[in-house]
Amino acid sequence: MSAPHDVPSAAQLVAAVRDFLATDVLPAVEGRVRFHTRVAINVLGMVEREIELGPRQAADHERRLAGLGMGDDAELARAIRDGGLDGEQLVAALGEAVRDKLRVANPGYASPDTPKPAPGRPEAGRAARD
Repeated sequence: MSAPHDVPSAAQLVAAVRDFLATDVLPAVEGRVRFHTRVAINVLGMVEREIELGPRQAADHERRLAGLGMGDDAELARAIRDGGLDGEQLVAALGEAVRDKLRVANPGYASPDTPKPAPGRPEAGRAARD
């Protein structure tokens, strides 16, 4: 991170809190507090990834929009509703946008090789049973 902030960076601080929750708090709690601790750990992981990937993803998103001849998401949404975009190029751009979102929200879902939870059994449900 650049001036005026010194180390630790925001990402390092978030990682430290996430590690504390995972290492010290999670093993010491159960039930509802355990579930909410796991949720907090997951949220902090998302924040870490957004801090790390966000600037590049924002630039990539702007590039995709420009490639479609759009200035922003609202303009893209209007063009989609009006049916005025090439299907193949639009699908490719939207696919990349979704993959970028997944790389932040849940990187496992962004990889085709990662096993997915069974229908009706989301990861959060498994956390609640731990």
